[in-house]
Amino acid sequence: MVDVTTTLQGKTIAFLAAPEGVEQVELTEPWKAVSEAGGTPKLISTEPGRIQAFNHLDKADTFEVDETVSEASVDNYDGLVLPGGVANPDMLRMDQKAVSFVKSFFDRGRPVAAICHAPWTLIEADAVRDRTVTSWPSLRTDLRNAGATWVDEEVKVCTAGPNVLVTSRKPSDLKAFDDEAVTAFANA
Repeated sequence: MVDVTTTLQGKTIAFLAAPEGVEQVELTEPWKAVSEAGGTPKLISTEPGRIQAFNHLDKADTFEVDETVSEASVDNYDGLVLPGGVANPDMLRMDQKAVSFVKSFFDRGRPVAAICHAPWTLIEADAVRDRTVTSWPSLRTDLRNAGATWVDEEVKVCTAGPNVLVTSRKPSDLKAFDDEAVTAFANA
């Protein structure tokens, strides 16, 4: 087992979320895992200020944005986490700067971790073709139509591409998702 107190020492991980609609636990649990592993998480969004998280369909907490996608450079980040929530990735995939930011991680071979509905943004970035992924089950057909192989697994780590891609289905998969994401970021 890797010493999780130093695993991500000196690494900065981007968390990309829309101004509203992110599933709070899918933001906060991976954030905590990155922090506990010694990494520095940063919240990126399409607008400055605060984002509104949700617990399913109910408003939850708000979180301060560190940088907008217009300001952010992938060169300053060692990895990317895409939390889910239904509205969050739907908003992100409609924002060209957000999509370009996501695609840049693939272009530079940096690890990406996406959970639940977040692969919608990956589809828009044309980043799932010939990859094996999992997601919330309702994205299965979208992912297959985008050229991915979809599997119903707690967590899937795909190395058949320019980077490591970690995907999970839902909040109950977060422990496995966090462990694999931290491992991918540590090995990058």
